[in-house]
Formats: sequence, structure tokens, C-alpha cells
Amino acid sequence: MNFLSRKLWIVGGLSLALGACGAKRVAPSQQYSLGSARAEYRDYTGAKANICEAEPRWLSDELSGVNGLLARFLSSTEQAKDPKAAEYAQQVALLKEASGSLGKVLDVHQANLKAVQSCAFAKSGAFPELTKRGTELVEMSRTRLVEATAVAAVEAAQAKWNEEAPQREQTARQTWCAKNPEIGSTDVYYARKFADGRTEWLFCDGHIVQSVKGGEQSLVSPEGLSAKDKRKVKAPRYYEAARGWPAEEIDTQPDLSGTSAPAQSSSSGGN
Repeated sequence: MNFLSRKLWIVGGLSLALGACGAKRVAPSQQYSLGSARAEYRDYTGAKANICEAEPRWLSDELSGVNGLLARFLSSTEQAKDPKAAEYAQQVALLKEASGSLGKVLDVHQANLKAVQSCAFAKSGAFPELTKRGTELVEMSRTRLVEATAVAAVEAAQAKWNEEAPQREQTARQTWCAKNPEIGSTDVYYARKFADGRTEWLFCDGHIVQSVKGGEQSLVSPEGLSAKDKRKVKAPRYYEAARGWPAEEIDTQPDLSGTSAPAQSSSSGGN
């Protein structure tokens, strides 16, 4: 091999080597939003890229960003099982939004957290805490997503309950009320409790006792009562009748606390 051929061979070999070094696979950045939260992440496994070749500071920021999004998701959905909570509707909406998209992000984040533990910088800087906290957040987020399935099932049950409630009320009235009930008779024929805690007792004479959060009662009279009929109405008697109605016979709207179906005994009796 002459000098020129040897030189070309060496240069060619170096070029191939440098080319191989420069051909590192790069995982593309992906943006994810959930509610008002935003985070950037990279699917290193999917891109067949080596996460250990990432710039540690940037990688730390990415992992931290996803951890922050998950923490915010968890704090913003912790009351999604409590219909009485002030932000119940918003939290349920966020949980439903997450159920359709967050799973993929959790898979990628979990894989990244596992892969980064084999990197030379895994035990330096913020990485130990990031991976530990991230693993916890992924697990808690997966559990929270399971609740989204329960929320959907309860919403379907509530819709069915709402649809069938008028018929149950009508059946109870026809069963337990006289054709022309006397005003002031305080005969309860039907009671219902909503998922947010509101309860109503319906009386044959058209009156309704309502109980809101805290148990405070109020009496709602039917429209068009004459002055004579109004004198017959004694609110304490209605309240007493409502309190005496058996709790197990209240037609209860399904919720996530454990009630799965409306009570069937609510139309089976009257005072």
C-alpha cells in the first residue's frame, strides 16, 4: 500500500468512525397539555435513543416538568369523588380529559425514569429525588385514572336514575295519596336524595320539605294556596314527618361513595 492509499484509508476510517459517533439518535420533543398544565417530554425508548446521552441539565428539566404536571393533576382531581365539593364538576371534567390522553405520557415517563437510573449521572444532582418522586407520581396517577372509569360508570347510573325518577315519583303518588288530599295532612309519599347531599320529601298535598348540606330544612308550598289553606299549613309538622321517613326508603342518586343503584323501596309505603 503506497503512502497516498494508506492516507486515504486512514482518513476514510476516521470519517466512518466520526460519522458513527455523530449519528446518535435524537428523541424528538413532544408537548403535552392537561387542563391548564403544560409539560415537554421525549420518548427515548420509542425513538431508540440512549437517554444517557442526553444533556443532564435539560433532561433534569424535562423530568421535573412532567413530575410537576402529574402533581398538579393529582391535586386538581382529589375531590372528583365528592359531589359536595365546590370544584367537583371541574375536577371530574379534568379527570375525564386525562383518561383519554395521560396514559401514554405515564408509560413514557415511567420508562424514562427507569432508564435514567443506569446513567453515569443518575446519582448526582437532582436525579435521585426526581426519579423517586416521579415513580411515586406515576403510580398515584395510574390509580387516579382508574377512578375515571368509576366516574363514567356513576355518571351513566345517574343519568338512568334521573330519567326514571319521574316514573317512580308518579307511581308512589298514585299508590299512597288520596285523589284530593287535604292541605296540611303531612302525608309523605316519596323522598329522594341527590348525590350532592340535597334531600327532598314530597307530600300528597303538594308541599315539599327540602334539606340542604348541614341538615337545615325548608318548606316549599304549592302555588295558588288560599288564605284559608295557608292557615292549615304548620311547617314544624312537615319537618317532623320528613324526619320520620325511613332513611332506607329514600330514593338515592348513585354516587362514588358506594351507592350503585337507586333505592327501590322508596315507592313502597307512605305515612
